[in-house]
Amino acid sequence: MAYAQLQQELEESKSEIQRLRDRMSLGTPTVHKDLSLISLIPRWSGSDSTNSLQEFISTLEASARIGRWERKDTVEVAAVKSEGSARVFYQGCTEFHTRHASRNTFKDVFGKRYKDVHTDQYHYARLQMARQGKNDSPQEIADRCRALAQRITCQTDDPVAQGVHRENGERMLLASYMAGLIGVPRTQVRYASPASVEDSIRIAVSVQEAD
Repeated sequence: MAYAQLQQELEESKSEIQRLRDRMSLGTPTVHKDLSLISLIPRWSGSDSTNSLQEFISTLEASARIGRWERKDTVEVAAVKSEGSARVFYQGCTEFHTRHASRNTFKDVFGKRYKDVHTDQYHYARLQMARQGKNDSPQEIADRCRALAQRITCQTDDPVAQGVHRENGERMLLASYMAGLIGVPRTQVRYASPASVEDSIRIAVSVQEAD
């Protein structure tokens, strides 16, 4: 009886070894992680008005996808890049210190703790007041306007209403961008009446380069 069991285990071991050999012969490619992208992620303190939690997580997730990070890598990088009150909160939060923690855990828990208390009217006013600085390029003011527009949320799960919100948001973004330009580019963009922010940027850049 014991001999038969030993023979069975031996055959199973041989089969497993053969499967491993077959996998190696296929030359399964090794996935290489790129952790150098960590340097692109800005630090987040939980109180920095120039870098919202949404922007922090967006950069973190993009870096994780491009760099092919593992789940634990993403969580650990998020912890390393957190500082100030955000770092203290992370250290004292038990949800982050389990093997099941993921970037979704980070998003959910930090999202509840650092929920944006400003109203949409506040963000809308900031978008309307966005202006191109003396040394800013047309693309830089466009990036600033987009970041401000993303903070204006849609308070519904209705797909139709969300579509209307996006359309209104695009029109609002275009109007704010055109108003934020300065000098000759602003005049030329307003004269051309572009249909999108991308068209506005193209016109403003070409005018600035020709100036």
